[in-house]
Order: sequence, then structure tokens, then C-alpha cells
Amino acid sequence: MSDLPPNPVLRKLGLPNDARVVVLHADDIGMCQASVTAWEELLDAGIMSSAATMVPCAWYPTVARLCRERAGDKRIDMGVHLTLTSEWHGYRWGPLSSRQRDTGLLDEEGYFHHRAEAVHSRASADGVAEELRAQLTRALADGIDVTHIDTHMLTLFHPRLLPAYVALALEFRLPLFLMRTAQAMYGAAKVGPLEAGETRALVAAAEAHGIPVFDYLAVLPLNQPENRLETARRALAEAPVGLTNFLFHPSAATPELRAVTGDWRSRVADMELFLSDEWRRAVAEAGVHVINFRTLRALVRGEPLDSRP
Repeated sequence: MSDLPPNPVLRKLGLPNDARVVVLHADDIGMCQASVTAWEELLDAGIMSSAATMVPCAWYPTVARLCRERAGDKRIDMGVHLTLTSEWHGYRWGPLSSRQRDTGLLDEEGYFHHRAEAVHSRASADGVAEELRAQLTRALADGIDVTHIDTHMLTLFHPRLLPAYVALALEFRLPLFLMRTAQAMYGAAKVGPLEAGETRALVAAAEAHGIPVFDYLAVLPLNQPENRLETARRALAEAPVGLTNFLFHPSAATPELRAVTGDWRSRVADMELFLSDEWRRAVAEAGVHVINFRTLRALVRGEPLDSRP
């Protein structure tokens, strides 16, 4: 990243070129009931700047209802976690747009594929584009003030699917989670460096249209629930100059969560961490500017910023 010019987002935010800006982002909201409980508690008492909901999942309607009931609450920063995979074995979901096999979106059981690799090899680009649009327009129709779009399991960080993702953001004038270099995206998603030149062009086009692009991704691991505070401190310390997306997956400790996920301990640890005073102090002492996607959306749309980071 050292060969890149400073992220233009910094200047637009009124910050120096050496500033470190972080979005503290809660993933997978609505995947199960436990995630909704965690989001509500973090909204009222925790340190969370943004979240995204999984529209095809069973508890999404509750997320939509809560967003409507709390409309006008600027603490709510809800994006659409565009979903093309269904990773668990006893708890599944599928597409909104079509149940036709020729889209390539369905596995043998009639749900989304378990893993991104199957989406990359089997899903049609047109089928993916239609499904992404269906999820975003459903959220908007349900009254969610959508602040951004991002990608579940980083599935859309693939050169064949990336154009539909970027086009959706441009059409709806929304920020999206995108990284400034093809190498960073492929490394994060563990996808081979295919068509890197085309990917660089898409990223450059998004940035040229005023879409903020991230420099770095930090993710609290889902296979390491112990020592969560120290793990999070290290991840925050490693965030470089520019714009970082810091992902965590908070959930309440419920029988449902334990039945659904093998990584439930890490998800519960994320909720506890982001409710803790220790983590709040660590963020305050880290020398970073915490913002949300609502601020980035204001930049995209040329709207006044509610507050400076």
C-alpha cells in the first residue's frame, strides 16, 4: 500500500494524510436470533459504529422491524450483507430472486452453496446480479435506511462477480466494502490473482465516482475465543494509515446459536468484548478515528457530515 497515494477519504473527512480511520463493523446481523439480541445491546450500550444484515436469513424481518421502529436514531448504521452462501449444515437459507437451477446459485439441496468457491465456479454473473439487487431492494422496501453494501464471506471479491457488486453501489449511490488493490482483495478472500488488471480498473472507477475504498481489513478470528481483548488490541494496532474495516461477529449466548454454529464461543466473546469498558478504553487510546458507513454515504452523496471523526 506504500506505493499508493493517500486515501482521498482522509482529505474529505478533514483529516491529515497520516490519519488512521476505522469502521467498527458488526457482521451477520439477522443470521440468527442471537445476532439480533447482540446488535440491540451494542446499539444501546456498546462500542459499534456499523452493522450489516443478511436479508435471506430467518431473523432478517426482525432486524427490518427494529430499524423501522427506531427510524431517526443515528446510532443505527445498517447495511446489507449481500449473501450468496449458506455455510452451516443444519440451518440453511437460499436466494430471494429465483429458484431456477440455471442461475447456478443453488446447491443440490436447494439452498445457497456452502462455500464461496462453489459460487465462483457455478453461479452465472446474471444470476448473481439479480440476486444482489433483490436483497438490496428488499431491505429498502422494508424501510431500512441502508448505509452501505458489503459481501458475506467475501464472496464478491472475485473478478467475475465484482462488476455487479460495484455497479450496484454506483447505481444506488452507496459505499461498499472494497479494497484499494486487487492483491489485498484476493489475499483477504483467498482467491487466486485472476484478471487483476480488470479488477484494478473497477476499483479505480469506483474511487473516481467518489466511492470510498478501504486500505485494510481486520477481522477478529472465529476460531480463537480466548484472550479476545489482546487479540483485538493487536488487530487495531496493526491498522495502517488510511481506512480500515474492522469486522467482528457479535452474538448472545443462546441454545440456538450453539446449535447453529461451531464457532459460537468466538461470537459470544465478540459481543462481550464490544460491551466492555476495557475495549472502549483501548479504542480511545489507540489513536484512531472511529467513523461509520453513514459518514461514508454522506461523502458519496455530497451530503453534510453529521459530525467530524
